[in-house]
Amino acid sequence: MIKKFDISGNKIVETEKEKAAILYYINPDDEEKRTLTDKYKIDEHTLNSALDPNELARLEFEPDHIAIILKRPKKYEARDQLLFKVPTIGIFLFKNFMIIVSAEDITLFDGKLFFSVSNLNELLLKIIYRSIHHFVDHLKVINMITDELEQKINRSMENRYLINMFSLEKSLVYYLDAIHSNSALIGKIKHNAAKFELSQELLELLDDITIENNQCYEQAQNYSEILASLMDARASIVSNNLNILIKVLNIITILLMVPTMVVSIFSMNVPLPLQGHPQAFWIILGLSGLSVLGVIFIWWRLRL
Repeated sequence: MIKKFDISGNKIVETEKEKAAILYYINPDDEEKRTLTDKYKIDEHTLNSALDPNELARLEFEPDHIAIILKRPKKYEARDQLLFKVPTIGIFLFKNFMIIVSAEDITLFDGKLFFSVSNLNELLLKIIYRSIHHFVDHLKVINMITDELEQKINRSMENRYLINMFSLEKSLVYYLDAIHSNSALIGKIKHNAAKFELSQELLELLDDITIENNQCYEQAQNYSEILASLMDARASIVSNNLNILIKVLNIITILLMVPTMVVSIFSMNVPLPLQGHPQAFWIILGLSGLSVLGVIFIWWRLRL
């Protein structure tokens, strides 16, 4: 599938023109891949990297274009079960047009960053900038989910909440790798700014992107360290809750066993005291109650 966009009036608008400034290939089929490799001379390995979610971000200079592999967080879906994934997109910057390749349909040009775009170099930097904002937004969501799970774990012994915490911890590891590789990509773009022919304004934007990405990485690292340090505590809380429950069940079992023993003694089929007494039932019942109170008193004195 292919979508076409143009820069018109400093805005990104979808178009049907044959020679559009931006060609967006979504999960390209074999024919579209052949077009990309044969017509646009995109390296097959680099094209496959753009569709591989495990590929790291990087920058490559080809004879007639610049290839950028960028990490960008995937839009979260309920079926992901609290596992935040990081797919890869490929951006191939030619002199007069840009090709974007992605394994799934991503809303690339959302947000106020794209309200004013004058050229393809600026568009490239703003796509990277928007990716960083997506990471920051997802980190906030992960932090909120972590707080909610923390409260549930404190009240529950179910393993699924701990499994959810493990999924979030795994997601943060993926995010750290992705943000770090994006940081290397940004550094290479800054080092090769002359090849991109970046204006002073775009160089300042690149500096802002560098700062934002570093802050994003630090934030992800802090969340990851906090979550990792809390996992053992959460497991201990679940274990402690289980011990408390077992203790309560043992107390209830003993409270039921003692009066049962008293009643069982007087229920034996042998001559027993009080068997002819008219108030024998109430006396036995009273003894059962006293035995329960005795057990409660012992527990209270021992502070169990």
